[in-house]
Amino acid sequence: MSAMSDYLENETLDHILGTGAYTMPTTVYVGLSTASFNDDNSGTELTGNNYAREAAAFTAAASGTTSNSAAVEFNAATGSWGTVSHFGLFDAVSGGNLLIHGALTASKVIDTGDILKIAIGDMDITAA
Repeated sequence: MSAMSDYLENETLDHILGTGAYTMPTTVYVGLSTASFNDDNSGTELTGNNYAREAAAFTAAASGTTSNSAAVEFNAATGSWGTVSHFGLFDAVSGGNLLIHGALTASKVIDTGDILKIAIGDMDITAA
């Protein structure tokens, strides 16, 4: 299950209703967290221990759903990242705007040397 952020909801409405233009990001980045991101972009993204957001590509949506068209592989952890349970899609490699967020199907403890990888087609984004 995924949800749009308040930012993206407002940008989409403005764009559709002709009160503002939304320019799509050139690249979308996956960020990770040990707890939920919220619609207002509150929540705590991972930091340190060689963590960095990673670029992601998606298929064209059909029936309100899309999925990643290429694997997303994060750097090897140089220390514990904790139990990673949630993701956020952002419009910048750091900072920027949260676009969509959701829970991973299964939480995963990431310790030193671990590499979190999301296989092709395993990140489903659904408009509800």
